Amino acid sequence: MPEVTIPSKAERLEKLVARVKGQPAVPVAVVYPCDKESLRGPVQAAEAGVIVPVLVGPETKIRAIAAEFSINLEGLRIVEAADEYAACAEAIRLVHAGEAEALMKGSLHTDHLMGAVVSRANNLRTNNRISHVFVMDVPTYPKPMLITDAAVNITPTLEEKVSITQNAINLAHALGIAEPKVAILAAVETVNPKMQSTLEAAALCKMADRGQIKGGVLDGPLAFDNAVSAEAAKIKGIKSPVAGQADIFVVPGLEAGNMLFKQLEYLSHALTAGVVLGAKVPVILTSRADTAETRVASCVVAALLARHNRKV
Repeated sequence: MPEVTIPSKAERLEKLVARVKGQPAVPVAVVYPCDKESLRGPVQAAEAGVIVPVLVGPETKIRAIAAEFSINLEGLRIVEAADEYAACAEAIRLVHAGEAEALMKGSLHTDHLMGAVVSRANNLRTNNRISHVFVMDVPTYPKPMLITDAAVNITPTLEEKVSITQNAINLAHALGIAEPKVAILAAVETVNPKMQSTLEAAALCKMADRGQIKGGVLDGPLAFDNAVSAEAAKIKGIKSPVAGQADIFVVPGLEAGNMLFKQLEYLSHALTAGVVLGAKVPVILTSRADTAETRVASCVVAALLARHNRKV
């Protein structure tokens, strides 16, 4: 039988980290890192030279966790905050003071952090829609896969999908993809008036033709097989500049996107990074169940985006 080898996540993480080697580390406010993985992740990212973490939370608790799991905090700054809400407020203050160029979720609930980010009172909003992108290194796909939105917008409208798509294109540019190919996903590759996702896919493509979405090549509706397999597209008679080589995958809604990225992560051994876009700074948003390597990968993506934003 032929031998199949899947590169380890550690090897793929090393290649990702190499993209920021030799560049100044980006200061990141880590909000309430009060368990093993949420503390170990930013510390490892700091050791790799990716970020300069500012740990925001109860110092006594953070140091106790570091001692319990042998995590070295030497040289790292800790900003005292009694609880999750105070940690959010302090982290946002650091951003406005110019002491942090990104936020990173620790062990607090996502709703607490994102509630603070989207609050108009905290002045982190922009004119763009807040959305999320998973950047995935899948061993069986020849380039990174950007999946959006599988974490923030539950059932986005057509107008919201415009912003979601544009945010993902902007991130792709920051990652060095000059003209990303964008697949607007649906269950089928033809427009069906009974399937809203196919109608919206067609509309998004025409909006791109008219310059309402810029910087990428869009096609849709495309079923997932057509988006990743040129052979599948050929068999179905699909002629498309995106089919078989998509960079960005715009899902119909959060449930579909969530299932897609988790299948790739757990069954295809994908290395995953997650970042929230549309605010004044990137927000590194990972699950409380995520490993330190996922957190480090997310730091790399956020660092690349933060540097790109300095030039825009």
